[in-house]
Amino acid sequence: MIGKNRGFKSCAGLPALAAAILVALQVPAAAQDPAPSGGKDEPVKSTARPKAKTKAKAKAPARNDPPGFYMGRPIADVMSWEGADWLFRETRIQEEQPEAMLRSLKIPAGATVADVGAGAGYYSIRLARKVGPKGVVYATDVQPEMLRFLRENARAARVANIKPIRSTQTKTNLPAGTIDLILMVDVYHECTDPEVILQGLLTALKPGGRLVLVEFRGEDPEVPIKPEHKMTLEQVRKEVEPQGFTFKESLEFLPWQHVIIFEKPREPGDDKKKASPATTKKAQ
Repeated sequence: MIGKNRGFKSCAGLPALAAAILVALQVPAAAQDPAPSGGKDEPVKSTARPKAKTKAKAKAPARNDPPGFYMGRPIADVMSWEGADWLFRETRIQEEQPEAMLRSLKIPAGATVADVGAGAGYYSIRLARKVGPKGVVYATDVQPEMLRFLRENARAARVANIKPIRSTQTKTNLPAGTIDLILMVDVYHECTDPEVILQGLLTALKPGGRLVLVEFRGEDPEVPIKPEHKMTLEQVRKEVEPQGFTFKESLEFLPWQHVIIFEKPREPGDDKKKASPATTKKAQ
């Protein structure tokens, strides 16, 4: 569920896919990303304050959107599998700093995570290495061709803890109440039915589990991405919080993207339940 050409140079073509993937998969698990512009090494939290938790679920704003729009913004098209080589472009490490982004999330070894809209597995493979052999990565995508690429890339990377899942625009097909963290990188803005998908993601998370949306900054006209493939922090919060999620923070250290973190609220008595092994292990 990664978007179409967002304003970058066009893809080199599908024949370049195999070579691009081989280069990308040679990056060691502990590889360091270049420092963010301005020399900042640590995540900078948004100054936006989290909303207070309430017992009752927030009411979604009334809206009257035309087809193809949600809460006033256009819904971007889903990228075809034929453009999968773009996901492994040489400049992506500099542009998105994937290792630094994942480190900022402090994902513990042994965690159960989901890469929703995984495409050909660019982040799934990194997640698999981070959670280790005792952890699990559910990798979902709406296109079977993308999942075929993902399986091939996982075999080439020699990771065996990725579970590919065919999803749809209305069904995540993730197991309920089992996920510690759900990651969606440049994906959420392409969901055609955001409310249904968000409810499915909420169901899949454990109480206290996190939903992380990585989106190109809609506030910044200098980010060279088409407008329909960018989102503002305000817009993301307006859409996600009414579906039962609690906003935690937005990390703003990447060159072009927000890292927006939400949490599934805990129910009364959850703190007394036995903690999951994944939550007690030291983060990698």
